[in-house]
Amino acid sequence: MSWTQELYKVYEQQCGIEHNDGNVLLPVSHSTANAQIEVTLKQDGSFVSAKALTKDDGKNTIIPVTEDSGARANGVFPMPFADKLLYIAGDYPQYATGKRADNRLFYQAYLEQLGRWHNSPYTHPAVDAVYTYISQGTLMKDLIDCHVLTLDEETGQLADKAMIAGIAQADAFVRFRVWGGEIQETWLDNSLYDSFIAWNGSESEQTDLCYATGNTEPITYKHPSKIRNTGDKAKLISANDESGFTYRGRFADKTEAISVSYDFSQKMHNAVRWLIQRQGIPFDTMTLLVWTSSLADPPGILGEACDPDVEEYFAQEIRPDTEPLYRDFLRRQIFGTKDFAIDSKVMLMGVDAATTGRLSIAMYEELEHSRLLEQLVTWHAETAALRYYTKQKKSIPNSFAVREIINCAYGMENGKGFLEAKPEIVKDNVLRLLPCITQGRHIPADIVQNLVKKASNPLAYEHGYNHRTVLETACGMIRKQNIEQKKGVTSMAFDPNETDRSYLFGCLLAIADAAENASYDEADRGKRVTNAKRYWSMFASRPSTTWAKIESQLRVYMIKLGTKSIYYEKMLNEVMSRFDLNAFADNSPLTSNYLLGYHHFNAEIYKKKEED
Repeated sequence: MSWTQELYKVYEQQCGIEHNDGNVLLPVSHSTANAQIEVTLKQDGSFVSAKALTKDDGKNTIIPVTEDSGARANGVFPMPFADKLLYIAGDYPQYATGKRADNRLFYQAYLEQLGRWHNSPYTHPAVDAVYTYISQGTLMKDLIDCHVLTLDEETGQLADKAMIAGIAQADAFVRFRVWGGEIQETWLDNSLYDSFIAWNGSESEQTDLCYATGNTEPITYKHPSKIRNTGDKAKLISANDESGFTYRGRFADKTEAISVSYDFSQKMHNAVRWLIQRQGIPFDTMTLLVWTSSLADPPGILGEACDPDVEEYFAQEIRPDTEPLYRDFLRRQIFGTKDFAIDSKVMLMGVDAATTGRLSIAMYEELEHSRLLEQLVTWHAETAALRYYTKQKKSIPNSFAVREIINCAYGMENGKGFLEAKPEIVKDNVLRLLPCITQGRHIPADIVQNLVKKASNPLAYEHGYNHRTVLETACGMIRKQNIEQKKGVTSMAFDPNETDRSYLFGCLLAIADAAENASYDEADRGKRVTNAKRYWSMFASRPSTTWAKIESQLRVYMIKLGTKSIYYEKMLNEVMSRFDLNAFADNSPLTSNYLLGYHHFNAEIYKKKEED
């Protein structure tokens, strides 16, 4: 299980190092919870005050956990220090209703466990204060007096509909501050962390061979949850199903199936939790994680080659018809900004919850850092197309973000006017496209087919910019597919030497579209649907006969253009002169290359306008 070893290394490297991003690499035997109530005590255990917390204030409160409480779902397993009212309020039955109104078992279990820590050589002033206060059994009354909890006026019990930070008040989680000259926020106190780790270690009894380290150490079979967030119940490692044939038939019992030390499990799980908080990328139920062995900033695997919001990319004079120069630009861009050691590795890990209780490893890869960057150069070079950016009013060669490819291939226009695919479709296709980027596998044929199909139906889009995006994306993926099928490197710009029938028909479609659009009034330009777009789908299926219709209707708009029509007539004649007579008369469906012809010549038309 190399992924566990890499995560363990992350913990060993980063433990004790402070980061300014607000994410905490948890100590061993600690987890996080969302607290709704904060209680302040004096060191002698006397009550000072209490307040309700907002969602943001109580978020990711660090708490000590035992092996049992860290994995609790059912049963009576109290947290060692901070916990829910059900566990820590001795007077809970006086004000609560429902199945768990009688909390004596929970309260006694909590008090007994905290008492062992309090009476041990590893106790802490904050533990002493909380134990003394909780033993009095007045928490509910004090919270009511401070107007933190709300009672029903008729019954005198907790109001059913009252909430604290979105949680029913009967289920509220409580954290503590201790006042001894200065306020001690116990969830941020390193000395309290160390105190609990020492006490918890002294409580361990079972030792066995750890399959991860090869040493005989205290073993755990109850591994942490809350991997992706504080409400996550799914676990990466679990062997608690003795009746569902999880391991029966292969092993006699769970000890033969897997044996991991408590220390290793805690460090590994805390590391993956920390990495997900820092740089996890969510896709529906899956979270994708990318990190380097040196923990330097990982390369951007899912994005496009150039960030369109960075103006310097638009200052680069990289012509789209010079693919080698563009590839050289990418190499400088990708390798020049990444500082990495020769032996550095990059890990890619996808974790997905098939059920609420299990977290599967959807994918895991380890790649040499330099090899991955080479793969990124190849991917961005072979999938690039000439892309128009409205903000900069300029076209540059650029590749496509993975999510953008999927949205264009499988998405529909949402209420905000953008293309969006269903989350589960995005997740599934991210896993299909990642090996194409990192390992150089062939792009799935159905993705390219879908893009060609969608680009061939411009009337399906209410917003023209969405069709333009789909068309550009389709051209990029067609280029990639042509390279994979050994058809050579397809240019990103108009190729005047190209004689492919489909490519030339695409050029004719671009000219007809531009000429008709140019004849419109300024207010209608780009808004009215041209005949080229209206007949587009039919044109792709029966180009020769459909072109006759488009050309005959184009004459009306050519007359309207007057002398300006000469500009478009010249281009039509130029393209028609390169047609083979039999190829032009062939009425069979066009290949996907016609989209390249349309896209390339459309850019050529506006390029000539700028030059003129």
